[in-house]
Amino acid sequence: MAYIVIAICFGLAGGIVGRIKGSSFLLWFLISGLVPIFGLLAAVVYRNERNEPRRQCPRCGRVTKAYDAICMRCGTELEYPEVVLASETTESERAAINPS
Repeated sequence: MAYIVIAICFGLAGGIVGRIKGSSFLLWFLISGLVPIFGLLAAVVYRNERNEPRRQCPRCGRVTKAYDAICMRCGTELEYPEVVLASETTESERAAINPS
């Protein structure tokens, strides 16, 4: 019974951390609940996708992460850009400061 309570608590903590970092709450809840200590540590060190620089595909115009090698919409092979777009976090901070 005590293990179930511990697993649920670690699952909730891992799910919340994963969601804050832009990933799935359910996925990190399950990982952290099944492997309590290591699952939560994995959620904490997981990469934050919202802080990644982005770029625009020259062929179709889709905005992707700068580290993507292929555009998932049109299949164009992408070189690393000289100029990158602001990250999602930066844009949301600008919108909060200057609402239209």
